[in-house]
Amino acid sequence: MINQTKLIIAGVSLFLGLIVLLIINPFVIINAGERGVVLEWGAVKGDILTEGIHWVTPIVQNVRTLDVKIQKEAVDVQSASKDLQTVTSKVTLNYHLEEDKINLLWQKIGSDYKVKIIDPAIQEAFKASTAKFTAEELITKREEVKTTAKEALKLRLTADYIIVDELSITDSIEKKVTASQDALAAENKLKQVQFEADQRVAQATAEAEAIKIQAQAIQQQGGENYVQLQAIQKWNGILPTQMIPGATVPFINLTK
Repeated sequence: MINQTKLIIAGVSLFLGLIVLLIINPFVIINAGERGVVLEWGAVKGDILTEGIHWVTPIVQNVRTLDVKIQKEAVDVQSASKDLQTVTSKVTLNYHLEEDKINLLWQKIGSDYKVKIIDPAIQEAFKASTAKFTAEELITKREEVKTTAKEALKLRLTADYIIVDELSITDSIEKKVTASQDALAAENKLKQVQFEADQRVAQATAEAEAIKIQAQAIQQQGGENYVQLQAIQKWNGILPTQMIPGATVPFINLTK
């Protein structure tokens, strides 16, 4: 009877111990691609927990996990080019957290580093970069624009323990530049048409002036002789085979 009582007490104790253990939970599991920041009474410790299961002191310590895999952040940015054209872009950043510095990241910024650090950094870096190029250069020198923005981001984010992996830019400036180029082409076409029209007017004016001068010369030199000269120039040299009574041989004035 005593042994049975002891077994019951032991069973109840074990059961209560398991419940307490589950409630207090002194174990923490860090999943693949994550790291754990240990907080002791709310203060950040130097320990960084890697993947696996870890023991922490109940109540005294707790753990905050951060994703250290490559992540993506896309931000809509409106900026201005060097020639003051509006550039509306979507900038996408691939990045990851510096694994052995996540405790410092948590201590300095906390969990909302995207809102506090990454988004503003993308805005600043891209605006500073596009301001160095004209609207057309943002298309023709796209890689240089991207490199400039990427280097600016690296400089800004590395100080906050965030590593830049890749940067991509998609924007509406290409459509704007294309429209601008089309407008310029249309303007040049209009100028060409106007130039050709001016040439035709000039040519017509010159021809009219030549006709006027020619007419004056004809009047001065005798119109009849000029008409005869024009007929001679067009004559094929063949005399007519039949003669109309009273008619004369072409170009032979019998009265003279």
